[in-house]
Amino acid sequence: MNKDDMILISVDDHVVEPPDMFKNHLPKKYLDEAPRLVHNEDGSDTWQFRDVVIPNVALNAVAGRPKEEYGLEPQGLDEIRPGCWKVDERVKDMNAGGILGSVCFPSFPGFAGRLFATEDPEFSLALLQAYNDWHVEEWCGAYPARFIPMTLPVIWDAEACAKEIRRNAARGVHALTFSENPAAMGYPSFHDDYWTPVWEALVDTDTVMNVHIGSSGRLAITAPDAPMDVMITLQPMNIVQAAADLLWSKPIKKYPDLKIALSEGGTGWIPYFLERADRTYEMHSTWTGQDFGNKLPSEVFRDHFLTCFISDPVGVALRNEIGIDNICWEADYPHSDSMWPEAPEQLDEVLKANNVTDVEINKMTYENAMRWYHWDPFTHIPKEQATVGALRKAAEGHDVSIQALSHHKEGERGGGAGHFDALNAAARGNSGA
Repeated sequence: MNKDDMILISVDDHVVEPPDMFKNHLPKKYLDEAPRLVHNEDGSDTWQFRDVVIPNVALNAVAGRPKEEYGLEPQGLDEIRPGCWKVDERVKDMNAGGILGSVCFPSFPGFAGRLFATEDPEFSLALLQAYNDWHVEEWCGAYPARFIPMTLPVIWDAEACAKEIRRNAARGVHALTFSENPAAMGYPSFHDDYWTPVWEALVDTDTVMNVHIGSSGRLAITAPDAPMDVMITLQPMNIVQAAADLLWSKPIKKYPDLKIALSEGGTGWIPYFLERADRTYEMHSTWTGQDFGNKLPSEVFRDHFLTCFISDPVGVALRNEIGIDNICWEADYPHSDSMWPEAPEQLDEVLKANNVTDVEINKMTYENAMRWYHWDPFTHIPKEQATVGALRKAAEGHDVSIQALSHHKEGERGGGAGHFDALNAAARGNSGA
């Protein structure tokens, strides 16, 4: 397949929320108490909510910047591409990168939205629903052919969470972001019956639970003075733990239609993980009491789990060991792992090196995403206008050159590279943990 003929849907991107996002959706009585974006004397912008300050409003919003600037954070909105936080500019960037569709994870509330948990349940729910309404109606609603809507969970209340899943499903939302380790956030684990209303709501509405790496606020477990490279290398490891927790959990056996996406987790590790799970079942199920009926854990995994990759040559080479119907592509815009705007070129190189067929390419690049998320962009855009080549033609003249955008020098505002403990602390604050 020629790269220009590919259709790309990314199941993992990120949005930096605009400062006015609550204006049209939060009841007026709460507007003065809502999180707000504050421009600081040092030039940085931080979201502040009560006594919580989110120190890296643009953490990893580095698309289009030279790699030398990746560690220079926190940043201001004027130091990132407008496509990070302005939807019209995002679509231009998607066109220039040849990307048709996108799932956008949140930034300042944390991936599981725990920032909104307060002592006042009514206020908390109002904040969360305002966020979800902004995301569905303004961000995704502005370009329904370009965004797969995904809402935040009421992580602090399983019954309310189930109601919110159903509320959003009624307007066509079939994706929920969630913590990969709720127990690490102080909530019951996936093995606790507490979450039964959530499982039932997910299954009843065909909604995919998306567990993103770092969504519990735990990026990795290592020495606090370890080099930043250690944390970056270990990032996918907590999604392996989440996969094990969920694969061996009761809901996987109880709800055959339950669907879970392992977001930004990569795929190269999965064949060994499945081999190990099958071996564990063979050697230990007699005394541990596990029972998958007439299936192996690896087969059950393929019934329930969606995985994703950015380039991942190992995972692509082992795609049939993973399950070709369980793999999606991701761009990770605007984070530092992203290949934007050259994703089609780099992806094409990996696909050709591994002799991936056109049928397999289509499944991994867009068909699986459409099927899992019950989303059809072609009701809004003709298929011939959705290819990499067509989108890039529509973006002719849009500037995608690498530009140094930082207005400060390393060390002037803190947050420089090499401070693993500071980044972990920021992540914990961002998740509300």
